[in-house]
Amino acid sequence: MSMLDPQANSGGARIVGGGVGEGPGPEIMAADTLDGNKVYTSDGEHVGKISDIMLDVRTGRVAYAVLSEGGFLGIGDKLHAIPWGALTLDTAEKCFRVDIAAQRIKDDPGFDKDHWPTMADQTWGTQLHEYYGQEPYWRDLH
Repeated sequence: MSMLDPQANSGGARIVGGGVGEGPGPEIMAADTLDGNKVYTSDGEHVGKISDIMLDVRTGRVAYAVLSEGGFLGIGDKLHAIPWGALTLDTAEKCFRVDIAAQRIKDDPGFDKDHWPTMADQTWGTQLHEYYGQEPYWRDLH
């Protein structure tokens, strides 16, 4: 698999909708350029926006995107961690797509801004990855 192959997925988000451009993107991008991108489910529903991108500092890999659902101006938002590999960046539409129905996101208890889960807990991470039909990203590290 080529590093520039848009279908290649070694635990990262897939990319659709655009080719290789000059400068940054879409293969290498500043994380803050992705904050605020809308997220659409497999059934086409807009379920929120990316509020944070969580880096696994020890491995240097993106672990999760945090989806902010609902609320107003950051108040009352329900947050959801989504495994990075479960997302597809649609460069044509400037959004992310996740291959899960909107109701599954809504049924996920999520968390609020004052009560984040311990994302380094592999039990929590394994359950989350299974919920999204993904292999935990740390399993493919050698």
